[in-house]
Amino acid sequence: MAAAPTLAYDIVAAPALAYGTATEPALAYNTTTAPKPGPESQMMPFVHDDEYVRPPQRTLVLTAHDKPASHPQQVHISAVGAHGMRITWVTDDRSAPSVVEYGTSPGEYTAASETGYQTSYQFLSYTSGAIHHVTIGPLEPGTTYYCRCGRAGDEFSLRAPPATLPIEFVVIGDVGQTEWTASTLYQIGAAADHDHDMVLLPGDLSYADSQQPLWDSWGRLVQPLASARPWMVTEGNHEKETLREPDTDRPARRFVAYNARWRMPHEESGSSSNLYYSFDASGGKVHVVMLGSYAELEDGSMEQQQAWLRRDLAAVDRRRTPWLLVLMHVPWYNTNRAHQGEAESMRRAMESLLYEARVDVVFASHTHAYERFARIYDNKTNSQGPMYITIGDAGNNKAHKFISDHELAHLSLFREASFGHGRLRIMDNRRAVWTWHRNNDEDAAVSDEVWLERLDSP
Repeated sequence: MAAAPTLAYDIVAAPALAYGTATEPALAYNTTTAPKPGPESQMMPFVHDDEYVRPPQRTLVLTAHDKPASHPQQVHISAVGAHGMRITWVTDDRSAPSVVEYGTSPGEYTAASETGYQTSYQFLSYTSGAIHHVTIGPLEPGTTYYCRCGRAGDEFSLRAPPATLPIEFVVIGDVGQTEWTASTLYQIGAAADHDHDMVLLPGDLSYADSQQPLWDSWGRLVQPLASARPWMVTEGNHEKETLREPDTDRPARRFVAYNARWRMPHEESGSSSNLYYSFDASGGKVHVVMLGSYAELEDGSMEQQQAWLRRDLAAVDRRRTPWLLVLMHVPWYNTNRAHQGEAESMRRAMESLLYEARVDVVFASHTHAYERFARIYDNKTNSQGPMYITIGDAGNNKAHKFISDHELAHLSLFREASFGHGRLRIMDNRRAVWTWHRNNDEDAAVSDEVWLERLDSP
């Protein structure tokens, strides 16, 4: 088995950048020896550490680009279609070509994609570098590729997702760019016994909050992981960045930086907006829906996303696709003091669609804590409803606390206001295991674990 990549993060100082690794790890779990899961109802209930003292805040991590202007920076990848990969990077040199050379051996590029394009944007006095988007493929599933962007700079490596099960997703939200963020990223990359295939991020990426250079810094911070495995993201409230241009009658613009930097495969899933989309993983064994909690700010209403969601879920054949996951930013169920009731209109409009489709798990973030609920439908436990998990604890400093006597507290099975990340390992057509890994200084501790069985088709 190849060694796990050693990432160059330092959680005390700003992390150095690592542009990929020379070796790639194989999946480090074996479905033939996995313990047999018990019923979800037998899992330990009601772990409410509401008196948990969150670790102290840590400083902002800023990363600089000290390479030539033509060299790529902020490299990240996302899955496109069944066997494609979108490579995105930024150059200060606007004449740098939008081309990716790649192959299965280091330094030997047997293919190249020159069909990409570049874009840029302005935000008040800030002008972005050239943002390049290139799609490569078809790629062989589970295969490591070595790539060079723009015919300049360092080589990096990526691994295409597997064509079948098992598959492991890392789930993180409300990431930011603090030293706790660097700690979370380090622990994700350093888990040699639990390699992952893809990252799912339900919003609040950089916390630039209109300070556009922070988008550049964050892109460099996450590059070691985001260039090695696909990152599939959706927007949060901190991606809105409302832009009202002075002395003009132009309407306010939102999501300018997010839409330019993080292009997701929305066209491929029939969506008219980059803020919500869907995709398949593991050869269609898993269908993932990324909803937009703020899409009505772009669409003008919630109806357009609702109609798209109805069509998307209706097209899923659960006999072929046993697992159905949904991600969004604002949680529909929440016992935290922060953000109470913010998604109620969206829940009322769309919850029945998720229930009728027998969605297995719904992930959200927004509150800076971890919380796992029972299977729920319409504010009640329901064995055929999704399991709801909030995971907004990847690194943003602002702490949110829970309401001990909240009316939904009896539905909340585990909650804690720590930093951490989650992993969903789908083992086969029926079984999956979810683990939450608390950041404990430099070590990641598995603090919550639950086995799931997929829901049967209605």
